Amino acid sequence: MFTGSLVAIVTPFKNGKLDEKSLGDLIEWQITSGTQGIVPCGTTGESATLTHAEHDRVVAFTVEVARRRVPVIAGTGSNSTQEAIALTKHAKAAGADGALLITPYYNKPTQEGLFLHYKAVAEAVDLPLVLYNIPGRTGVNMMPSTISRLTVCPTIVAIKEGSGSVQQASEIIQLCGERLTVLAGDDALTLPMMAVGGKGVITVTANLVPSDMAELVNAFLAGRVDDARAMHYRLYPLFTALFYETNPIPVKEALHMMGKIDREMRLPLCPMGTDNREKLLHVMKEAGLV
Repeated sequence: MFTGSLVAIVTPFKNGKLDEKSLGDLIEWQITSGTQGIVPCGTTGESATLTHAEHDRVVAFTVEVARRRVPVIAGTGSNSTQEAIALTKHAKAAGADGALLITPYYNKPTQEGLFLHYKAVAEAVDLPLVLYNIPGRTGVNMMPSTISRLTVCPTIVAIKEGSGSVQQASEIIQLCGERLTVLAGDDALTLPMMAVGGKGVITVTANLVPSDMAELVNAFLAGRVDDARAMHYRLYPLFTALFYETNPIPVKEALHMMGKIDREMRLPLCPMGTDNREKLLHVMKEAGLV
């Protein structure tokens, strides 16, 4: 259901408030550049520091702007199952095509707790769900066996696999087969994960180069492996630079360099350090983006 290059879009701010003009422009640019899905209110969208009202507005606004031209997969995860259900219900009511749910963070649930959490959301809301496994952010790794168990829920259709392990992605694909679409959660692993059966990526880098990320994925899916590999290496400096500091600090700085948004973010995230900003600027110049 969800394949290709799907952008984990930033949430622009101006003077402490949502910058809807810039967000709308970003969404339009993404769609016209070939991005195959918009993912608002994820990690890159600073969901952790959005108020509930802002979160709801970003999702609804994204749906309004996208106008069904591409799927909108709303970030609705929480470390509270009831809150995740409430956010997912709102996403459905707003017209989102799906929801992305991060594994509950800080609580460090057991594998059984993870299974019950996702099962509860799936039973409460009739909306296609994308699991999101990123142990570096959450403190818990959802194991392939747990992911396989969750495919009994018909609305759980995909996973953003961000463990950083191609071996783990391989195990998920081997266990789940066609029951679950695997999407890369690390831009630099898009090509390797597609080589073992992944169908695309939920990407940070597409915020800057949407057409290039779409071309990487489309080329591989069309069997043009050499073209996909060439694009991978062309983009690799950006893959690295966008994680010089915690995401989304570098990508917001990069979009500011391109004149697309203010660099504003919310504490505890703070502006990029001077040395890293200079390194990022060099990569951006080398890529022809500034």
